[in-house]
Amino acid sequence: MTSLLDIRNLHVAFPGHDAVTDLNLSMAAGETLALVGESGCGKSTTALSLLRLLPPSARVRGQILFEGRDLTQLSEDQFCDLRGNAISMIFQEPMTSLNPVLTIGQQVVEAIRLHQPLSAQAAKARAIELLELVRIPEPQRRFHDYPHHLSGGQRQRVMIAMAVSCQPRLLIADEPTTALDVTIQAQILALLDQLRRDLGMSVLLITHDLAVVEQWADRVAVMLAGKKVEDANSSKLFAQPKHAYTRGLLGASLHLEQDYHYRAGRLPEICTTLDQDNVPGFTLTTRAHAQPLVGSSERSAPAVTAVAVPLLSVQDVHTKYASRNGVVHAVQGVSFDIAAGETVGLVGESGCGKSTLSKTIIRLVDPSAGKILLAGEDIASLDQKYLRPHRRRVQMIFQDPYASLNPRHTVSQILDAALVIHEVKNKAERRRRITEIIDLVGLPQRALHSYAHQFSGGQRQRIGIARALILKPALVICDEPVSALDVSVQAQILNLLVDLKHEFGLSYLFISHDLSVVRYIADKVLVMHGGRIVETGAHNSIWQAPQHAYTRTLIAAVPSAAASRAPQAQPQRRID
Repeated sequence: MTSLLDIRNLHVAFPGHDAVTDLNLSMAAGETLALVGESGCGKSTTALSLLRLLPPSARVRGQILFEGRDLTQLSEDQFCDLRGNAISMIFQEPMTSLNPVLTIGQQVVEAIRLHQPLSAQAAKARAIELLELVRIPEPQRRFHDYPHHLSGGQRQRVMIAMAVSCQPRLLIADEPTTALDVTIQAQILALLDQLRRDLGMSVLLITHDLAVVEQWADRVAVMLAGKKVEDANSSKLFAQPKHAYTRGLLGASLHLEQDYHYRAGRLPEICTTLDQDNVPGFTLTTRAHAQPLVGSSERSAPAVTAVAVPLLSVQDVHTKYASRNGVVHAVQGVSFDIAAGETVGLVGESGCGKSTLSKTIIRLVDPSAGKILLAGEDIASLDQKYLRPHRRRVQMIFQDPYASLNPRHTVSQILDAALVIHEVKNKAERRRRITEIIDLVGLPQRALHSYAHQFSGGQRQRIGIARALILKPALVICDEPVSALDVSVQAQILNLLVDLKHEFGLSYLFISHDLSVVRYIADKVLVMHGGRIVETGAHNSIWQAPQHAYTRTLIAAVPSAAASRAPQAQPQRRID
């Protein structure tokens, strides 16, 4: 294959740190190359340097040869002709990348006319063709829709239409499926691969989902602390990873084929360290769940047993709301129980009613009919005055902790506010509980004086967990709590949730589009489709013998991976 891209000794520095160091990377024409590694390893910085989209504070050295031309030597006018034309990019979050005040048709037309001398009418016709190419239903009608009228998967398809409008030779896809349901993810990845073949373009795929990488990438480059540590053919890398860090990433990853459950063992965690010469090292650790944590009292984890009164009993619940298209019957006759100490997984595509159901359970949305029994008491029809004492017993961990944490408050103020609202009046008691919970979620005491933007994604999620647990709830609703996290951070958060479950006797309703995560964390699984629960099964049976056609569709859409890589409990060791 012909060489398309050669990155030679690329070095990207920001004030105070080096983001990419001496990176050498090549891509062949028509190839899909996956760039993997944890947040902060330099993946996105590398991608943005290819399009000269780094902030002015960045200092770039080295060569970036695209079809033989050194991109670092081009003028801004020359680069504008190249960007979006020969090299295009799909960003992770289409809602923030699309202009909310322009229709999707206007935005696709703009991308076309920027580089092609077409009339407005010809550009519109081409835009409709592109929307059809990326399988937007009824493209002539949807041409006039705004981004908020479309689902997440449809918005990502619009971004793809814009990116391929000029038939680029290189397409950079930065986490293009992170927030998408498994079936939509499969469709988007298949679409990208089809476009790659049809248009003869190369794809640089940046993702933290190693199952996606194994199925769709020809080659994989692994980055750690700004450096490339491994570069190999995809099948070879997954079968025989050479670098210890690569083996650590594979060990911390979950795959649906693995018959691996939290009751069988803890997920390995990668702990990165730096030696005196700033050379990165890391430790892969595994220990048993439910050991006493620092600052916690010793107590045994309750067994999940059938009891006369479940902790939560949802009985024939319906929820309706008004939309621009009329009344939406989002939840239709849903019934299920959650026992004390039980984790129930809830899966299904966007729009199936998962989020509306969770909001109904915690009474952010009022049910239209049915009962919600919390420890035997129906809270479905309670007014706010009588509902308030029950609120602390059911808390939520949100998908995006950055959006759910007050950016103007320190961690201490955020946690203190939760206690004040629920009338913990003694200041010393509040301080004691804040200190205890910050220890339990694995953050240092100095974190209490910092703001949300000063933390990594995994640390912010720990803050969100602390806020949910500081009120000592019985039930925690986890709404996609690890979907945007790297595999090693995901392992840390899942281990933490299991430990806290044992420590406090918690029950979880765990909502996720990642079936492998649900298989690991859940005792029981609910499958939701069209506002209804279409299948319920135990964690050890629903994946092997699904009864409903929709469940089988979900499972079939999951990227396949080698089941032999199930993580095994190992003693702590140094790997270099």
